[in-house]
Amino acid sequence: MTLEILTSDALTPLRHGFFTRRGGASSGVYAGLNCGTGSTDQREVVEINRARVADAMGVAADHLLGVHQVHSAEVVTATEPLTEKPRADALVTRTPGLALSVLTADCQPVLFADVETGVIGAAHAGWRGTLDGILTATVDAMVALGAIRENISAVIGPSISQRAYEVGPEFIDAFLAEDPDYARYFAGGDGDRMQFDLPGFGLNRLRAAGVGHAEWTRHCTYSDPERFYSYRRTTHAKEADYGRLIAAITL
Repeated sequence: MTLEILTSDALTPLRHGFFTRRGGASSGVYAGLNCGTGSTDQREVVEINRARVADAMGVAADHLLGVHQVHSAEVVTATEPLTEKPRADALVTRTPGLALSVLTADCQPVLFADVETGVIGAAHAGWRGTLDGILTATVDAMVALGAIRENISAVIGPSISQRAYEVGPEFIDAFLAEDPDYARYFAGGDGDRMQFDLPGFGLNRLRAAGVGHAEWTRHCTYSDPERFYSYRRTTHAKEADYGRLIAAITL
């Protein structure tokens, strides 16, 4: 099966993509294109999957860069292939031939580009990282490399949608303590539970960071098991583990 790669006109003509789970070598609960080295999938199979992604991006396997994601606001500026994965949640570069990638399974994969200045970025933005400023930090790191803030396009890929993201009081309180206006990203649920709009919040943070264009592809990871891995869906199904989707961009 060939790879399925979702793209956005906002990032054209740069080679980029939000890869679905289709077209991979993994089996069982990981069936498809599991690119997560942190999963308990067979390491050699994950490497086959990652090699397919690198080939689709037109780079060597060791030029498909990633970080050890920790739900932080830390950004790595890459100028060459990484010998190890630093603890961070975003990468930026202006070096041709490097593909920046992030892994997700409900969190937001966000790809950035200022096509005119040749600066790109990729961020893993879960609720904690988004609240703590990972998207703003990524834009700032791109500007430090020469990007023009208002020329940056940012695209949020497949993420868990509001209708599938039920949260409790402590979660809600963390947002309202930061800014009472964040109440707009919560809709009524059962009892003391509410539904959180993660992509809506991500778009808010991107626009507040001053990017010229921000969009969400409007794909829900939880609701489409044939195409996407989902941590929350796996948890509800009481499965042992889950695959990780990959998103990547290169100059």
